[in-house]
Amino acid sequence: MDTVAPTLRSPHAILLCAGLGSRLLPLTADRPKCLIEVGGRTILEHQVAALREAGVGGISIVGGYRFDKLGAFVAERWAEDERPELLLNPFYALSSSIGSVWVARHRLTAPFCLLNGDTIYAPALVADGLMRARAGLNLFVEPVGEVEIDDMLVRLDDDRVVAVGKDLPHGLAQHRSLGFVVGDGREGYADALDRTIREVEGAQRFHHAIVDRLAHEGEVHAVRFEGGTWTEIDRPEDIARWHGDAADARVSKAVASLSSRSH
Repeated sequence: MDTVAPTLRSPHAILLCAGLGSRLLPLTADRPKCLIEVGGRTILEHQVAALREAGVGGISIVGGYRFDKLGAFVAERWAEDERPELLLNPFYALSSSIGSVWVARHRLTAPFCLLNGDTIYAPALVADGLMRARAGLNLFVEPVGEVEIDDMLVRLDDDRVVAVGKDLPHGLAQHRSLGFVVGDGREGYADALDRTIREVEGAQRFHHAIVDRLAHEGEVHAVRFEGGTWTEIDRPEDIARWHGDAADARVSKAVASLSSRSH
């Protein structure tokens, strides 16, 4: 039986923030999607805060679209000694998210975690997931009720990931990815990235294609969540959804706190 890997509790985080964010226009006309404000903070600030609260120290941000705006924001927002590493994906308009992973490939031979740069996670969800990550490769997942158009579907066999893809039949794939991948650097992810991106049209693949490949070739662990607070910001209505989820989480926390005091 696999055990929890202590080194995975503080991996180096790689935030994939290079995309155009066209579905959020006009909000992204002059800035990358990760700099859109949600609840008074940018998506990037939400992510960095959640990671650091969960004990993650090292952070790399892979940018592309409006890299000038991203660089200026990072330089102003964080002091030099706490500033995330900033990496440029010059091919962001020609490749999918796998191209941004390629830019950060030097971070893949030690414990790492990969996050889509358009997703806000509650700090407690990040901390819990890292605590339960096992040696090897891990993917955060949750059950799917109604499939949404952007869902990256996941097929499981107990706690093992069997397949990942947007076109999996819902009858077989009853979970969705949270866009959060955790590895210990020894699971072959870097090699699988190299082999995948070299394929015909490999640069057009989503980075989840690497997880799918390793699921077929070896073993990928599912870190299961039930109703954790997270929201992918793809469209303006997702911002409103995040406000609702965050409010529900605050109410639940307050109720739990009052309950504990009454006992």
